[in-house]
Amino acid sequence: MENRRRRVPAMAPEERRAALIEATIPLLHEHGLEVSTRQIASAAGVAEGTIFGVFETKSQLVVCSVLKALDPQPDLDGLAAIDRSAPLRERVIVAAELVHRRFLERAHLMHAARKLIMVGEQDPETVARMTANRERLGVALADVFAPDAERLRVTPARAAHLLLMFCGANTFGPYGEPDSFSGADLAALLLDGIHIKETPTC
Repeated sequence: MENRRRRVPAMAPEERRAALIEATIPLLHEHGLEVSTRQIASAAGVAEGTIFGVFETKSQLVVCSVLKALDPQPDLDGLAAIDRSAPLRERVIVAAELVHRRFLERAHLMHAARKLIMVGEQDPETVARMTANRERLGVALADVFAPDAERLRVTPARAAHLLLMFCGANTFGPYGEPDSFSGADLAALLLDGIHIKETPTC
């Protein structure tokens, strides 16, 4: 009896939820919203029925996984780390590259979030959380422009919105060129425009 193999304690519900979410995120990148509970269970190393012991539906698991994958905190940390004493152009280039990389790496998940959460019939609290995360990213980006606010024709918040809008259009729009994106080009467009200044005539 002493040599009897001890049974491994079951995970607590919150631990199980976290493990299932971590297993689901890579599958969402690969299969999108069509991922099956069988695939999720296989990736997590559990029986398919285990999923419904901690999530009411597959949709609930997918929503939680999308929210986790789109957590903006790593990007907020990246924007906060940009040296505010550096020239504005350098700060904008770094910020633009960071934001565009976020959009490009999470394109499938952002599409899923819009389809499943922002457009579909979902819990208002979930929609509010997605909206709040988007606003947090805008505030953090505006702070990159803030030290030079007096030199801008628009507010830092508006400048941040324009940068986000361009990165979004370049990633998701029909005329986007995500593989050839240049933070320097976007910084030049935002800060200089495309019109060559005319030399004043006497």
